[in-house]
Amino acid sequence: MPLSFLTAEPEDVALPHDDHDRWRRAYRPGPWRVAIAAVLLLIASFMLLATMIITFSGAGSGAVVCLAAALAVVAGTVRMLRVGVWVSRAGLRQVAFLRTRSVPWSQVGELRTVQQPVRWMGLPRTVQGQALTVGAAGGDRLPVLVTDHGADFLSRTEAFERAADTIEAWAEEYRSVPAGR
Repeated sequence: MPLSFLTAEPEDVALPHDDHDRWRRAYRPGPWRVAIAAVLLLIASFMLLATMIITFSGAGSGAVVCLAAALAVVAGTVRMLRVGVWVSRAGLRQVAFLRTRSVPWSQVGELRTVQQPVRWMGLPRTVQGQALTVGAAGGDRLPVLVTDHGADFLSRTEAFERAADTIEAWAEEYRSVPAGR
């Protein structure tokens, strides 16, 4: 049961004062992604507590190593939370853990939801599922944007369909509009 009164904005409705020039995620992070991030941040908090204990014991070099490891876990967790598809008036942006790829709407061809083998939770194991694919205007194929077996949509078919529809709506609205508008 969703608790809509706890959210700042409705799930499907864009607010009239939304700034379409800012990059925004086309969907909310899924429960698996948030749960993994929460566990990683809990581990980082224990690492920071260990850093404090090591510092008070007088082993400065060990504390520096422990602090660096904790900060790396926090930075990786924040980056993991940013992974996904982002949209703006300028185009489509696919944020991966180590790489970000932006494509202007003028270069976006056809967006389609297709049945194909997809990676389960980003791991090498593949299962049959749905994927939102995008073709470049020149006929090239770009990487799969989102799948229904990713960390954001595992066991949430309706959320996947809603996200695919949202991305397609952005594409329909801005594909024919010049980027400088």
